[in-house]
Amino acid sequence: MPEASRGPWRSGVRLGIGAGGATALVAVVALGRVWAACDVGVNAAANSLTLAFLAPLAWLAAALPWLALHGTLGRRHRALALVAGLVFSVWFAWFLVTWLGMPDAYPQSRCPGNVPPWWPDFVPS
Repeated sequence: MPEASRGPWRSGVRLGIGAGGATALVAVVALGRVWAACDVGVNAAANSLTLAFLAPLAWLAAALPWLALHGTLGRRHRALALVAGLVFSVWFAWFLVTWLGMPDAYPQSRCPGNVPPWWPDFVPS
């Protein structure tokens, strides 16, 4: 394989698929747990269908920044690109769970303040 075809963009695709998939998986599972704990939605089947539709969208939205970071910043500073991608992944998973999983307009006696009881206090919601 020629040296020009193996570059940061190609490894960025692999990292984007792997890290984006892991980020989407963590976010979708946490989102499902929040919905189940706070009794959000119609029923488990409707919530599962919503999560199944959301999973590929979250995967794509998490994979594209990894590709961009690794393809641009990774050319010169590979470690910095990996750290930036990790920071983005943690932020993105937190954003999805708090934005979609803890709506203010859904009061629930099971989750005071729309925050599930298992949610850590040190993580803002």
